[in-house]
Order: sequence, then structure tokens, then C-alpha cells
Amino acid sequence: QVQLVESGGGLVQAGGSLRLSCAASGRTFSSNTMGWFRQAPGKEREFVAAIDWSGGSTYYADSVKDRFTISRDNAKNMVYLQMNSLKPEDTAAYYCAATWARYTQVGSTSTSSTLYGYWGQGTQVTVSS
Repeated sequence: QVQLVESGGGLVQAGGSLRLSCAASGRTFSSNTMGWFRQAPGKEREFVAAIDWSGGSTYYADSVKDRFTISRDNAKNMVYLQMNSLKPEDTAAYYCAATWARYTQVGSTSTSSTLYGYWGQGTQVTVSS
């Protein structure tokens, strides 16, 4: 069974940091673009960041650029999201996802959730002011 499992969420004060992890099992995603999305209560799910299969190319939402860093370790089948300078508006459930297609480039098209066929259950991040 293919699974993506997020961890690392929690409660943090504004200005603090958290590192989210996404562990893949059941198959390897070393050829797939991986992304992070988030959804706040009462809001639609929104794109946060994406990384291509090699880890050499990344793309970020403007709202998190220069504060968040996405990375991956294909040998461990893991994806990470380092979140610094957290703000209360970053409060949301964060989801890891993998694209249907392999060897795709990342860019503005990576923001569409329809490109992603595999999703985790999410991990909650709460930033207090």
C-alpha cells in the first residue's frame, strides 16, 4: 500500500521554526515531483512548495519564499519542509503530495493540486502570536 506520512507539526510561537517530514512507503517516489500544500480552517487547500525528482529545482509560493525550504532525500524516500520565521497566518494542516507523472519540471504549474496523485493525511501546524 502506497503511503505518505507527514510528521513534525506542532505549536510554535511566531518567529519560531519547525521542520516537517514526509515519509513515503509502498513504492519509491524518487522519480516524482514532491510538493507541500496547506489548508487552513474555512479556506481552500493552497500550494506551498515543490521539488523536482532530483532535488535540483524548487518552487515556492510567494507567501513562504525566503522563509521555507523544501528538500528531499531519495535514498531514504523522504521529503522535508524547513519552516523559519513562522507567522500566525502559516497556521494550517500541511500535506505532502507526489505527482502522478515522473520527471516533471517544477514551476508555476506545480501549484495545481490536480498534478498530484498521492497525498498524506496531513500534520497540523499552529503558530501563536
